[in-house]
Amino acid sequence: MQSKHFRYLALASLAFCGAASAHPGHSHGALAGLMHPFLGLDHLLAMLAVGVWAAQMGGRAKWMLPTSFVVMLALGAVMAVSGWALPMVEGGIATSVLLLGALIALAVKMPVALGAAMVGVFALFHGYAHGVEMPSLSTPWQYGFGFVAASAILHCAGVVVGNSMQRQAVWLRASGAAIALTGVWMSAAV
Repeated sequence: MQSKHFRYLALASLAFCGAASAHPGHSHGALAGLMHPFLGLDHLLAMLAVGVWAAQMGGRAKWMLPTSFVVMLALGAVMAVSGWALPMVEGGIATSVLLLGALIALAVKMPVALGAAMVGVFALFHGYAHGVEMPSLSTPWQYGFGFVAASAILHCAGVVVGNSMQRQAVWLRASGAAIALTGVWMSAAV
């Protein structure tokens, strides 16, 4: 009876195993894409800030801003993988962190379509960087799925944080100022 269970366990383990890696710690495919937004401060702050600002604006912005970002993020990655040239990528990313932080700090409300277009432009730069930084062993669609999923998770986390901080407007705005200052620091480094 136990040998029967052992066979099922052995078969199940085949479904979850990957090829042996001679260099542990290096990932590719969906895992690399999933990790990428969490490992770069620029991407992490921008994606959280999109969610926080969307929550701060309220209403349809809570889903339209993150959706716009994710769609344009994917387009930016496709541009990079296809060999298109996008100038000033690092400057665009640093500027996005600075401006998103400032929008939160100043509690800027604007028409949702304009806000979605703005974050969409920011997302092109972030997506392009993700595409350029794709590990050489990665399958583009798997890597893309990973960083799109991670970005959506970060946007949702930002919306949750933004919603929970609505009653503490001073802290919400102070966090936006801290993000903006980080963007200034990033801009100076570019």
